[in-house]
Amino acid sequence: MGNWVENEGLSIFVIFVWLALNVFLFAWYYSVYDIGVKFYYTRELLGPFLALARAPAACLNFNCMLILLPVCRNLLSFLRGSSACCSVRVRRQLDRNLTFHKLVAWMIALHTTIHTIAHLFNVEKAVNARNDNGTNIQSVLSRLGDKENETYLNFARKKLPNPEGGLYVAFTTLAGLSGVIITLCLILIITSSTKTIRRSYFEVFWFTHHLFVIFFAGLVIHGVGQIVRGQIETSLKEHKPSICAKQFAEWGEKPECPIPQFSGNPPMTWKWVVGPMILYLCERLVRFWRSQQKVVITKVVIHPFKTIELQMKKKGFRMEVGQYIFVKCPAVSMLEWHPFTLTSAPEEDYFSIHIRIVGDWTEGLFNACGCDRQEFQDAWKLPKIAVDGPFGTASEDVFSYETVMLVGAGIGVTPFASVLKSVWYKYCNDATNLRLKKIYFYWLCRDTHAFEWFADLLQSLENQMQERDNAAFLSYNIYLTGWDETQATHFTVHHDEEKDVITGLKQKTLYGRPNWENEFKMIANQHPSSRIGVFLCGPEALATTLSKMSISNSEADPRGVHFIFNKENF
Repeated sequence: MGNWVENEGLSIFVIFVWLALNVFLFAWYYSVYDIGVKFYYTRELLGPFLALARAPAACLNFNCMLILLPVCRNLLSFLRGSSACCSVRVRRQLDRNLTFHKLVAWMIALHTTIHTIAHLFNVEKAVNARNDNGTNIQSVLSRLGDKENETYLNFARKKLPNPEGGLYVAFTTLAGLSGVIITLCLILIITSSTKTIRRSYFEVFWFTHHLFVIFFAGLVIHGVGQIVRGQIETSLKEHKPSICAKQFAEWGEKPECPIPQFSGNPPMTWKWVVGPMILYLCERLVRFWRSQQKVVITKVVIHPFKTIELQMKKKGFRMEVGQYIFVKCPAVSMLEWHPFTLTSAPEEDYFSIHIRIVGDWTEGLFNACGCDRQEFQDAWKLPKIAVDGPFGTASEDVFSYETVMLVGAGIGVTPFASVLKSVWYKYCNDATNLRLKKIYFYWLCRDTHAFEWFADLLQSLENQMQERDNAAFLSYNIYLTGWDETQATHFTVHHDEEKDVITGLKQKTLYGRPNWENEFKMIANQHPSSRIGVFLCGPEALATTLSKMSISNSEADPRGVHFIFNKENF
């Protein structure tokens, strides 16, 4: 239990508090509209669906207040960089910002569904009551407002039968029309946010996600129509529903039961969301200002495995290990921004990213940089690049541990290139103040060519550690997860050579996948009573495995070994 709390305790606490606040808001506002005397006659008109519509509306306000905060990247980076605000444990929660963003989005979808379905019943009841010329209390309440000096309760003012009456309410009232628009926006945003759409049609995801502007504008004005109405305070003093409800046929005739007066609820949503909206607007202004600063591409390197490296310079650019930037190339798209991990070290006089060519945008950048041509490309012919960032990630905390496990899968090795480069520079200068004492590095790849661009860095580190008589500082294991029969024969023939046939390193490439249980147990035995950072940049399936391994191999005793799992998210 203790090891689970160490890894997931604070995250679960945050989720629990968030869920508890949702439950509290739902229950509180449900009771306000279900038993509150102010809405007695509104309940008589609309029935139980009044409370069922208003309770999720309160939860929607709360969650719409939260939804923008996890994507304020500059705010999160500021908090990550402020040791006064955030300990390592708190910073790990900031690294799960997108997970929380998705959870809040699904909660918004849930409450929107309940709110919409309940209001469909409310509209049906209101329209039917408006068209009923009978003498029941619903008909009497619906006719209020037809005479002078009366205020209406039923928001369906025109006598039209269903479904025409319902459609008239939906598309001619401010609340109805704005509700339809923001619901459609939400449907488009959520359906285009699935993993399949994001991976295969990123442009669709990117453009539909910006419907959030219309969504929030509609959300703010949705309540201005004030279709949900209640009895005003002065009327409640003169007209008590508990006494007068049964005498509705004699309203206005008896002094103790004058005609009740109603008013709409004042719009409240803007009070919930105005703060985050202003904060997010400032965020976008900062991003825009930074994106206008000049960026110079100093070098383009073509690596194997459809990977290119862009080395760039920008005035005032400062980075930490493992951070990432957003890149826009106007020659490819005027609007699209894509995230890439920085592969350079803070000690270098440039910053670089490695880009694997896997889609239309990366293919366009590949061609714009002249990588599709054999001849040398002049620097002045290279495309203009806009850069936003850098932004913090989990890898920044590598140097907060004495022992770390770095696990990269395929191109997911990029954040650790920055870490290992920085370690190399620190050892070239003075590593006496370096808290980090041991690195276990794992790299999993399907193709042999993927190793080539990273092998030079590993060779430099290997030589540097041997020169410093500290070869044990870095233990690395490279796993080839895919090969054919011809390659297997070649590997077998050259297996006894001093250097690996694939990477040229002294450490031989391993074939297949790591036995993580054995790896964790071995590291735990080597470093008892330690907090070991586990850092991953790779697929969700591997993240699930490493997270479970971190928990199961941590000891319940606070003085024992603990594996702290961290995953890159951007």
